[in-house]
Amino acid sequence: MAFAGILTEADITAALAACQAAESFKHKDFFAKVGLAAKSADEIKKAFAVIDQDKSGFIEEDELKLFLQNFSASARALTDAETKVFLKAGDSDGDGKIGVDEFAAMIKG
Repeated sequence: MAFAGILTEADITAALAACQAAESFKHKDFFAKVGLAAKSADEIKKAFAVIDQDKSGFIEEDELKLFLQNFSASARALTDAETKVFLKAGDSDGDGKIGVDEFAAMIKG
């Protein structure tokens, strides 16, 4: 599991179950349910590295769309509307992507 040592399987399963329906993904609720909101800065950076699939140092829109699949391969893709809301929430500098500091602020915010 990509998040081994960071998140528990039970928390991941519960968080994914809560947002199975289209348009039900709310990043703050998901971060709390999956356990990221309670993690240290180092653990959040490790989680960011898993989500940053292309290792560019940023989470771009295409990576956000597949965000849930980082937690389980069978999870759904986010809808375009969910992806845009998620990106807007995290992209504090307006560059169209989420850096590690923006990701951490979004989780802790």
